[in-house]
Amino acid sequence: MTSNPGYDNLSERARHLLKVLVGRYIDQGQPVGSRTLSRDSGLDLSPATIRNVMSDLEHMGYIGSPHTSAGRIPTQKGYRFFVDTMVKYDAVDKQEVEALQARLARQTETDQMLARAATDLLSRLTHMAGVVTIPRQVAGSMRHIEFLPLSDHRILAILVINEKDVQNRILHMDRDYTASELTAAANYLNEHFAGRTLIRVREKLLAEMRDARESMNRLMMDAIVMAQRALDTEDDDGAYYVTGETNLMDFDELSDVGRLRDLFDAFGQKRDILQLLDRCMDSSNMQIFIGDESGYGMLDDCSVIATPYTVDSEVVGVLGVIGPTRMAYERVIPIVDVTAKLLGSALNSRD
Repeated sequence: MTSNPGYDNLSERARHLLKVLVGRYIDQGQPVGSRTLSRDSGLDLSPATIRNVMSDLEHMGYIGSPHTSAGRIPTQKGYRFFVDTMVKYDAVDKQEVEALQARLARQTETDQMLARAATDLLSRLTHMAGVVTIPRQVAGSMRHIEFLPLSDHRILAILVINEKDVQNRILHMDRDYTASELTAAANYLNEHFAGRTLIRVREKLLAEMRDARESMNRLMMDAIVMAQRALDTEDDDGAYYVTGETNLMDFDELSDVGRLRDLFDAFGQKRDILQLLDRCMDSSNMQIFIGDESGYGMLDDCSVIATPYTVDSEVVGVLGVIGPTRMAYERVIPIVDVTAKLLGSALNSRD
C-alpha cells in the first residue's frame, strides 16, 4: 500500500468530515453535499464552515466534483486515506465462517478444487469478482505417475502428489504410443523418481536429459520427455481462477462498455492480472491497490484487495477480489483475510 505525507496536514475536523463523506458515498453512491455532511457528521458546524472544509479537501485532492453536481465524491487519494487511516473492519459473521469451513472441507479431490471453491466463496460473499491463484507445490513429492493413450498423438498423464493430490494433464507428443510402451515408461519413472520432491524431480530429469542422452534408449528418453511435460505448469492456462466477473456489470462506476470489455479481456488473457497477483506473493501482508496504483489501465476504476495464503508457513498462492473503488472496504477486507486463512488451513489439513 502507499502512503501520503499530506495526511498529517489534515485537521481532526477535516478528517472526520472526509470519513463521513467517504462512508456516505460508499453506502449511497451519490455525491455528498454540505447539508448532508452537516446532518450526518454530528459536529456543530455551520454550512459555510463545512463548505470551506470541503473546498480545502478538494484543493488537496481528497474529493472532487462530478460534472456540475453541488456534491462531492472521494478521489483515489481520498479512498487511500480512508483505507489507510479510518476503516474499522467488520467481523465476519460466525455462521459465514462456519459455512466457509464446511464448503472447503467438502473438497476432497485436488488443491485446484479447493482454490476454485475459495474463489466461488469470495465472489458470492462480496458480490464482486473473486480471484485465486492455483496453489504452488512447495514441498510436494511425486508418488506415482501413469500414462494412458489418447488419439492424435496425445497422452493422458495422471500424476499423484503427496498421496492425495491427483493431477491430470494432456500431453501432445510427436507420435502415438501403445499402452504397453506407456506402461513401461511409467514403470521406469516410478522406479527412479517416486518419493522425490517435485523440484528435485525436475532437476533430476534435466540432468538425465543432459548426461545420459547418448546411452539412453528411445523409450526411456520419451519417458523423461513425458514426465517433463507432465510436471511443467509454466504455460498452464489455469494459473488462477476467477469467478463473478459479471457481478461487476452491476456497478454504475464500471458500466462503461469499453472499460468492461478491457477488463473482461484481461480476465480472459490472465497475464496482466496474474502479474499483479504475483507481486503479492513476495509479501506476507494484504495488498490493496486503488485505482491506477495497480499500474494496469483496465483497473483504473477498480480496487484490488489481495492477500497470500500459506501451507506450512510457506506462501503458495494469492487470493482476493476485484471490484469498484466504491466498495465497502470495512466488510470486504475481513472477508478476503478470513478466506485466505481458511483456505490455508484446509490445504494444511490434507497433508
